[in-house]
Amino acid sequence: MANNTNNHLHKELKPIHLWGIAVGMVISGQYFGWNYGFEQGGTIGLAIAAIIVTIFYTTFIFSYSELSTSIPHAGGPSAYARKAMGPYMGFMTGLACLLEFVFAPPAIAVATGAYINFLIPSINAVYATVAVFSFFILINLIGVKGAAIIELVATILALIGLSIYYVAGLPHVNSSAIFNDMSFVNGWTGVFASIPFAIWFFLAIEGGAMAAEEVRNPKKDIPKGFISGILTLATATVLTLLVTAGLGGGEGKPADYPLPQALAGVYGENNILPKTVAIIGLFGLIASLHGIIIGYSRQTFALARAGYLPGFLSNLSKRGVPHWGLIVPGIIGVISAGSASFANALIILSVFGSITMYCLSLISLFVLRKKEPHMERPFKVSYPVVPGIALFLGIISFFCVLKYSVLTTDLPLFGIKIPLISVILFVFGAGSIYYFLAGAKKIRPISEEFVSIEDVASSQQNVSL
Repeated sequence: MANNTNNHLHKELKPIHLWGIAVGMVISGQYFGWNYGFEQGGTIGLAIAAIIVTIFYTTFIFSYSELSTSIPHAGGPSAYARKAMGPYMGFMTGLACLLEFVFAPPAIAVATGAYINFLIPSINAVYATVAVFSFFILINLIGVKGAAIIELVATILALIGLSIYYVAGLPHVNSSAIFNDMSFVNGWTGVFASIPFAIWFFLAIEGGAMAAEEVRNPKKDIPKGFISGILTLATATVLTLLVTAGLGGGEGKPADYPLPQALAGVYGENNILPKTVAIIGLFGLIASLHGIIIGYSRQTFALARAGYLPGFLSNLSKRGVPHWGLIVPGIIGVISAGSASFANALIILSVFGSITMYCLSLISLFVLRKKEPHMERPFKVSYPVVPGIALFLGIISFFCVLKYSVLTTDLPLFGIKIPLISVILFVFGAGSIYYFLAGAKKIRPISEEFVSIEDVASSQQNVSL
C-alpha cells in the first residue's frame, strides 16, 4: 500500500460553486434519459411519476442537508452510514454510491456521442463518446477550483439552452399531444414503471455533498447550494416535460437527444433552433459528465482514505486532486461507454445505485437522531415528517426500480447481454468478499478520521479564492 500523508482536500468552494456542481451534475437529466419513461407510462403517467419523484427529492435534499452539514466529509453517504450503522454498512452505502457515479458518466457520454452524431453525422457516435469521456477525466486533473469554474460555466450555458428550448417550444405546445389515448398507458403500473426514468431528472444532485470538505463554510454554504439547486431543477423539470410532451416528444421510439428531436418535429431538422439546442445541450451533458466525474473521484478517495479500498486510490497529486481515484473508475466508465449500444441500461444501473444509497442515507439520519441526539446539527430538518416522507417515497422508488427496470433489463457489453441483476449482485458480492478478507482490517477509527479533518479545516479557514 502506498504511504500517503497528503490526503486532505483544500477548502476553495463557495455556495455558487456548490450550486454549479449540484445542478451541473444533474442538468443532463433534462436533456436525455427521462424520456424513456414515455414508453412505460405515457405523457400523463410520466408526469405523475415526475411529481412523486420531485416530492421525494425535495424532502430528501432537506434531510441530506442535515447529514452533510453535520458530517462535511468527502465520503458523503458512506461517511453518514458508517457513523450511524458501522463500517460494513458504510462500505455498502459507498458501493451503492459508486454504482451510481461510475455508471452515470458512461450513460451521459453515450448521449453526448448521440448529440454530436445528430449535429455531425460523419462523426461516429462511439468514437465521440470515448473521446469526450477521456477528455474530461484529464480536465479534472487540473484541481477542484478550476474544475468547479468549468462546471459553473457549463451549467449556466446548459440552463440558457433549456431557456431557448422553452421559449421556442411553448408557443407550439399542443394539448392533444399530451392528452390522448396513449397518455396513460398501463395505468398505475405505467406510473410506477416510469419512476426509474423520472429519477433521472434529479439523479446525482446529492453529489455536491462529496465536495463538502472543499467548501469554505460547509455549515452555512451547503444548505444554500443544495436548496437553490433543487428549486432550479424542479422548475426545469416541469417545463422540460411540458414542452417535450406538448411537441409530440412522447410519440415514437425514444432517442438519446429528445429535445432537438422534439423541436425538429415542429421546425424541421435543418432549422437553426434544433441545431442550437443540440449544440448548447452538449454543455448540459458535459456539465453532468464533468460534475459526476468529480463525484466518483471524491467517493473513491474517501473510501480509500477510510481503508475500504486500496490506499493508493487516496493519493493526491500536487494540485490536490485524487488522481488515481479519477483514473481507475474512469477506465471502467470508458469501457462501459464505448461498448454500450444505448444509454438505457446504464441509466437503470446508475438509478439503482442512487436509490439504494438514498434509502440507506435516510435510515442513517433516523439512527443518528436516536444514537447521537446531541451531535452538532447546523441545519436541522423538520423531524420526523420530512425524512419520513422521503424514506417512504424512497422505498416505493426502490421497489419500482427493482421490479420494473433492473429485473427486466440486460446490459449489452461487447455483444453480450448481461442481466442487470447479475451486474449488481457481482458488485455487492465481490465488494463484501473484499471487505471481509482485506478491507475490514485496514479501516481507520471514524473518530480519528473526523478529528484529523477538523484539524485541517481549522488551519485552512483563511484560504481565499
